[in-house]
Amino acid sequence: MVRKPAQTRRPRGRWLDRNKKTLVLMTMAAPAAIWLLLLRYLPMGGIVLAFKDYKVNPRNPSFISNLIHSKWVGLKNFAFLFKTNDAWIMFRNTIAYNVVFIILGIIIPVALAIMMNEITKKHVAKAYQTLMFFPYFLSWVVVSYFLNAFLDAQYGMLPAAQRAAGEAVTNWYTTKGPWPFIIVFANLWKNVGYTTVLYLAAITSIDTNLYEAAAIDGATKWQQVRYVTLPHLRTIISILFIMNVGKIFNADFGLFYNVPMQNGALFPVTQVIDTYVYRAFMVTGDISLSSAAGLLQNVLGFICILGANAIVTKIDADSSLF
Repeated sequence: MVRKPAQTRRPRGRWLDRNKKTLVLMTMAAPAAIWLLLLRYLPMGGIVLAFKDYKVNPRNPSFISNLIHSKWVGLKNFAFLFKTNDAWIMFRNTIAYNVVFIILGIIIPVALAIMMNEITKKHVAKAYQTLMFFPYFLSWVVVSYFLNAFLDAQYGMLPAAQRAAGEAVTNWYTTKGPWPFIIVFANLWKNVGYTTVLYLAAITSIDTNLYEAAAIDGATKWQQVRYVTLPHLRTIISILFIMNVGKIFNADFGLFYNVPMQNGALFPVTQVIDTYVYRAFMVTGDISLSSAAGLLQNVLGFICILGANAIVTKIDADSSLF
């Protein structure tokens, strides 16, 4: 008896199956795509504000109508960042702090991740990870009050210790000298745990056979780190470096606005582009100037990303973003 060959599904059935799968995947991606469209791409139309002298017509409060009828001023709005007496201070502070953040933000998290990877007791390692990661979820407002508990001239722990020792009490919120170190410490304390977890995840994905082979060849722990761990971290270090270089003209507004408690005496060491633009907006109410500053920061950041990526590509093409 000759058996009939099994009937295969018709091409139309396969086509329907493929489209059903595609529809399911598109449905899953739809919320993120809608969020990206509404909050990232549509607001880019507001870039035109940077080139207009936006004025509100009391008889017509419509934003779109006022935007259309506002006068074109070209690059005039960008000039206010450079005409102020604080221009050198805010650009210097923004770039200098970010350079320090980038350098220390690579060295310290990588070192901590390597050390935590060497902890043999997993519950201890998990406890350390949790303690290091916790500050990342705190807002800068909360961090500023934590710091104020140490530095407040009347109730702070450090001034109280100075009084108990019979020394002159330091008014930390009017003394500029220590604040570059305080700002750097606060940024590291809050963010280093998050970056450490990223590097630790990359380390745990390294094949353990490589370490075993290195140990058999007589490599010490330092040599294993140097010739096995660090080369495998090169890609993620390069990517994070490129992304951070792209933000070198952007400062963490919460850090520089809240932590110094908005004290004018500290402006020479805490004034950055973001805080200056915010304070200028609160005084003038001119959103065109704020838009121009934001556009300039993003354009310069984009150029920095391209430059950093080009440098990384020449050194190691596999570690570049594109």
